[in-house]
Amino acid sequence: MPLPQLNVYRHDHTTRALITLAGEIDLATAPLVRDALAACLSDGIRSADVDLTAVTFCDASGLNAFLTASRLATGAGMTLQLHYPPPSMTRIIEITGCGFLLHELHTARPPSLRVPAAAGGAP
Repeated sequence: MPLPQLNVYRHDHTTRALITLAGEIDLATAPLVRDALAACLSDGIRSADVDLTAVTFCDASGLNAFLTASRLATGAGMTLQLHYPPPSMTRIIEITGCGFLLHELHTARPPSLRVPAAAGGAP
């Protein structure tokens, strides 16, 4: 069985960072998320935006990584917001009362990245 893979990309602009995640966030890859977000804190980033457009799966360990990072960010005066999570992740975030993690304008995936209805996606 192949190991889950997660690619982490970070682009900084002064004190703001865009972190793009692609792949699966689970017990094996959640440390990569924690490390990327912790590096933002230590590098003096004041605002981190996490693009989840290319995330295909996120379990409880991934959610925990975001919650821990959010708590640390808030304590350090940094903002952390998640953008474009997959629908299943959005649902888990809402059910667990963690909606504060989501950027309210960027919870739905851009239309060009949605799966066509014929392929099992929402119309």
